[in-house]
Amino acid sequence: MPLPTASASITGFDPRRHVGVHAERVSHVSSTDYPGHYPDEDNSWDLDKFKQKLKLKVQRLSNRSIEFDFVGVDASIANAFRRILIAEVPTVTVERVYVWDNTSVVVDEILAQRIGLIPLNVDPSFMDIKENPTDQATDRNTLVFRLRVACTRNKNAPKGSTDPKELYVNSDVLSSHLEWVPQGEQMTVMAGNPPAPTNPNIVLAKLRPGQEIDMELHAIKGVGKDHAKFCPVATASYRLLPDIILNPNKPVPPHLAEKFQKCFSPGVIRVDPHTKDVSVDKEKARNESMSREVYRHPEFEGCVQLARVRDHFLFKIESEGFYPPERLLPEAISVMRGKIANIRRAAEALLEDNDGPRDVEMADG
Repeated sequence: MPLPTASASITGFDPRRHVGVHAERVSHVSSTDYPGHYPDEDNSWDLDKFKQKLKLKVQRLSNRSIEFDFVGVDASIANAFRRILIAEVPTVTVERVYVWDNTSVVVDEILAQRIGLIPLNVDPSFMDIKENPTDQATDRNTLVFRLRVACTRNKNAPKGSTDPKELYVNSDVLSSHLEWVPQGEQMTVMAGNPPAPTNPNIVLAKLRPGQEIDMELHAIKGVGKDHAKFCPVATASYRLLPDIILNPNKPVPPHLAEKFQKCFSPGVIRVDPHTKDVSVDKEKARNESMSREVYRHPEFEGCVQLARVRDHFLFKIESEGFYPPERLLPEAISVMRGKIANIRRAAEALLEDNDGPRDVEMADG
């Protein structure tokens, strides 16, 4: 028996608003709200209409992550913010490592890489970005740290103990061992929040008596498109809001209600204990995994249409670094505004040129 296919004709499915999710494909993936697509309709962009549709609602906020709904924008705009969060919001991290002594079992290159990946609690607005890697290091573009750790035996270790943390002093080299060395006016500017790792318990290496590490570290301001260590987020992702549309003309048979319920994520489908009527919990529908399990059962053909709302994005961002999670999206918006301003200046320069077209120099980024 052939597998059922969902029909886009089910009442409630709007091709302008929904992306259809079928058994083996998706449909209506392209936006159609632009001038000329529908006869006798003016879909030109309007600021007042945009303001009415635009919504942002925070669903969950913690010390290191945020989940929010971003409604009323095209996928290109939502994806632009996601890409900016990953690649163009600046942070400060270690770029150069000068090794004076390293007798640990971790080779210099591996240890330097580990140190470079340590997130620092430094506000990037306090620092200038180096235009060229060979630029002179100054107190405006470089932070200096020192890592000096030597392992010795603990003379007061409990008798019979086998725990290295009790037997030795500094058996673990941690991110908390990084010591900030202020340069120039940095002590005055950063005294309120001295530069340090955001997590003091990151293990960099393990030492035993006689082993030692002595390094000088230089941290600079950069962006994720230059190196992943500058990325301010652990993850920045979004998905479209799931929408489960029941067909009122073909309800789910009462004796199959519980089977129908099990085709979806827990809590998404509600079944009346008395009448066995099926309904969708709109609040929990956002947790639906869209596994399309319901399409595998012929008895449910035509009962339901799975879809996603085209302009309703569920964002999840995990911060790793200086920025609290609620500040990341405003930083991405600031970067985008800078890009738009740059394009506007270039366009205005072309319009003001009365001698014909000429090349306009664009800034990087």
